[in-house]
Amino acid sequence: MHTAARHLVLHGSIVLLFGLLLGGPYANAIKRGAPPNIVNSWRVAHLSLPIGATLMLAVAALLPSMTVSTALAWVIVIAFIVSAYGFCVSTPLAALTGERGLSSGGAGLGGLVYFGNWVGAVASIVGAAALVIAAFLSL
Repeated sequence: MHTAARHLVLHGSIVLLFGLLLGGPYANAIKRGAPPNIVNSWRVAHLSLPIGATLMLAVAALLPSMTVSTALAWVIVIAFIVSAYGFCVSTPLAALTGERGLSSGGAGLGGLVYFGNWVGAVASIVGAAALVIAAFLSL
């Protein structure tokens, strides 16, 4: 397996574990009757991070079969890793603070939630675009 793909497997498994562990705070929010926006924020964190990790694991499985340069493979891997960790910061922090992170003007930690969302979104678009290019070049 390509070294870049192995890194994607490592970080994907870390993100998967982290997302699954966020099921604890999600369950606690439900049990204590937290406001619906807080429960929803924990649900988003608990469900979206494992989905992103699954994407990383799937790309790691496909990457060795693609005929692309090492540089392009690393762009894909680094973009998805950065994206995942951006969301690992923003999604639980959004649930803890009640901030949505949809605008840069958030108070306190709201700015960090926004920044994590921004990093996650931009990096995932870069990774997806690079993956499309890699798929095209591998035809």
